[in-house]
Amino acid sequence: MGEQDDVFSYEVKVSHVSANPISVKISADAADLERLARQWHVPEVQSFETELELGRWKRDGVRVKGHVRSTIVQECVVTLDPVTQTIEEEVETIFLPENSRLTKRTLDVNGEMFLDPDGPDLPELFSGDSIDVGAVAAEFAALSIDAYPRKEGLEYADRIESDSSTDKKPSPFAVLQGLKGGKSDG
Repeated sequence: MGEQDDVFSYEVKVSHVSANPISVKISADAADLERLARQWHVPEVQSFETELELGRWKRDGVRVKGHVRSTIVQECVVTLDPVTQTIEEEVETIFLPENSRLTKRTLDVNGEMFLDPDGPDLPELFSGDSIDVGAVAAEFAALSIDAYPRKEGLEYADRIESDSSTDKKPSPFAVLQGLKGGKSDG
């Protein structure tokens, strides 16, 4: 029983993924929703569902592709009232066994990681015969959580900000100017 037990997880056996893709539907139960709320540091996760398709990729990899949808409740950064946000994210990643030769191909001739900015992210590595598609779906959803949730209808004018035109600070050189001027008079 460690920290690992407190993270949303849904494992699929790689051996179940053959040439024909398989579909996986996950709908979080109450315990999973509480787990996600703690994981994402939000007061409440009302729902979390994902539909994924798992298929073989190259020889020993697995491609995970699908969609995740979640509804969360946070506190408004201005009023502290509850704010509901619906998250919709596309999920796509590749899993490779950690001993796969394909993981070595991502290095260029200098032994540095080669990343195609328009290509897929680096493959996720797994050991054993299971991949955690639940954790991946949760990661993709977490990327869309609004860091500064605001209650609907609040104008940005409600925020108190200093106006640079009326809040002019004297130049630090103005003090020196005054000193210099004072010496020449005396």
